[in-house]
Amino acid sequence: MKATLILSALISFTMMTENLQTPFERGNGNQTATYPETIDYYEQLDKKFDEIKLFTHGSTDIGKPIHLCVISGDKDFDPTSLRSKGKCILMINNGIHPGEPEGIDASMAFARDLLTKEELKPLLEHVVILIIPIYNVGGALNRNSNSRANQNGPESYGFRGNAKNLDLNRDFIKCDSRNARTFTEIFRQWQPHVFLDNHTSNGADYAYVMTLIATQKDKLSPALGSYLDGQMLPALYDRMDQAGYPMIPYVDPIETIPDSGIVGFLETPRYTTGYTALFNTIGFISETHMLKPFKPRVLSTYALMVALLKVTDKDREAILEARKSADREVISRETFPITWKLDDQSFEEINFKGYQAKYKTSVISGEQRLYYDRNEPWERKIKFFNTYIPGITVKKPYAYIVPQGWTEVIDRLSWNGVRMKKLTQDVKLRVEATYFEHYETGSKPYEAHYPHRNIKTRQETQEWPYYKGDRVILTDQTANRYILETLEPEAHDSYFVWNFFDAVLQQKEWYSSYVFEDLAAEMLENDPALLTAFEARKKEDEAFAKDPRQQLYFLYKRSPYYEQKTHNRYPVTKIMDPVDLPME
Repeated sequence: MKATLILSALISFTMMTENLQTPFERGNGNQTATYPETIDYYEQLDKKFDEIKLFTHGSTDIGKPIHLCVISGDKDFDPTSLRSKGKCILMINNGIHPGEPEGIDASMAFARDLLTKEELKPLLEHVVILIIPIYNVGGALNRNSNSRANQNGPESYGFRGNAKNLDLNRDFIKCDSRNARTFTEIFRQWQPHVFLDNHTSNGADYAYVMTLIATQKDKLSPALGSYLDGQMLPALYDRMDQAGYPMIPYVDPIETIPDSGIVGFLETPRYTTGYTALFNTIGFISETHMLKPFKPRVLSTYALMVALLKVTDKDREAILEARKSADREVISRETFPITWKLDDQSFEEINFKGYQAKYKTSVISGEQRLYYDRNEPWERKIKFFNTYIPGITVKKPYAYIVPQGWTEVIDRLSWNGVRMKKLTQDVKLRVEATYFEHYETGSKPYEAHYPHRNIKTRQETQEWPYYKGDRVILTDQTANRYILETLEPEAHDSYFVWNFFDAVLQQKEWYSSYVFEDLAAEMLENDPALLTAFEARKKEDEAFAKDPRQQLYFLYKRSPYYEQKTHNRYPVTKIMDPVDLPME
C-alpha cells in the first residue's frame, strides 16, 4: 500500500512538471514565449503553488499592467513584513528589450524549479524572489523576426522600443513612460537588496556565452562596494565556471577589438543598475553573447540566476548589514560625487578567450573591414579597466527648495520616495542660486529629449522670495543620492540634462533695435568702464566688430532692462546651513 502511494505521488508529480514545461522547453531550442504564453504560464504557477503569487501593478504605455511574480517560501507576500523578518529580496527584470528574450524563458523555468526541485527549495528560506515576467509589454507584443540584425535567434521576438518607441533602459530617471513609473512604484515598495536585469549583448566576437555588468563598485557606498568586489563577484564567477558557463565582464573594448583591453561599464542612472544603485541596491545586467545560439543563451541565463540566488542566500547576513551600513552612510555623508571618469592608469589583468581579429576587403565599400576568425581562437591576459574616480564633487546642502510650479520634477521626486515638506507661508530666504554659464545641446533627439552636456555653472548667494506650497527637501534621507544626482544640474543624468528646466534658458523680454540704439549710446557715454570693455571686445573679436546686432545685444545684457536675475537661473536652490523654516 505504501509503495502504491509513493508511486502514485511520483506519477502525479511527474505529470505536473511535464504540464509545466515552458514554451521554450517544448520547442526546438530556438523559440521564445509570446507575451500571452508568458503571463498564462505564471498564472498556472500561481494556481499550483501557494508559495507563488502573481500581482498586477499600474499600467504600461500600451495599456496593460506590469505583472510581478513573488516567490516566498513562508507564503508571506507583504514586503514590510518580509523585511521585518530579515528576508533578503532578489528582484529579476525581463524583457526590457524584448528582442533580447533569454531572461523571459529562463525565469519561467527558474520560478517553477524553485518549487519542484528539492535541491533549490531550501534557498527560499531566507530569500524572497521577485520576477517581472516582461517589463516592456508593448515591445513584446510588437513581434517580428528581423529587427535584430546581429543576433543568432530566436525565430521571432519582440521589439526594442516600447509602445511610445522609447528604450526603457534609458528611462529610469526621466520616467517618460508609464512602464517606468510603474517600475518605480514596485521598486520603492519592495526595496530589493539585489537586482538583475537580463539582456543580450552587441559588439565584438569572443568565446563566452555570458558576460556581466555589475554596479560600478566605486559608485557604491564603501560597505556595498567592498562586499560586491571582494566577495560577491568572485563567488558568481566561480559558480558560473562550475555550471559550465564561464563568464567574463561585459566586453566594452578600449579600442575596436578587445585585445588591447576592456572597460568596466559606467551605468549612469538612466540605466537599470545605475538607477538601483542610487538606493543602495546591488545591481547586475546579464549580457549573453548575440552570436551564440539561443538555447545556450537561455541556459546560461538560468545558470546565472541560480548562482546569484545561491550567493545571495549564502551571504544574506553580509548583504543585509552592508545595506544598513550604506543607508546610514548616505544620510550622514557630507560630499557626493555627481560625475565620474575612468582612471586609465588603473587596471587588472584578466584571462580572456577571444578570436583572432583580421581584416579583408569589403565587397560593399572596397575598403578594409573587420572580421573575427573563429578558426584561430586565442587565450591570454588582457587589461580590465574598472576604476572610476570622481569628476565633480558637491557639498550636500541642508536643503533644496523646488518651487511648486515645477510639477514634473516634483512628481518624479515623489514617485521615488523622496520626502518633501511644503512651506506654510510666503517667505524670503537666503539661498545659493545657480546660473548656467555654458551648456551644449544635442542637435538630434535622443529618447524624446535633447539632452544637455558640457554644463558650466556659477553660484550666487541671494535673497529670494518663496511661496506657500513650495517644496523643501531636507537631505537627511536614504534617498540622498537620488536627490543630488537629479537636482545637481551637472550630474550625468540630472533633471536639467533631460530638459525638465529648459524654460529658464529662454529670454522672455527683448527690445526693438531702433529704440534701444539711443539708450545704448547713452550707456556708453555715461559709463567709461563699459565703453572700454566694449571697444576691447571689438578689437578681440573680428566677427563681433562687424556685427551690429551682436554689439547691441552686448550692451543690452549690461543694461538694467535685461532679466539679469531670472535668465539662465536654475530654479532649484540650496540652503547650505540649518535654518528654521515654516514648513509642514
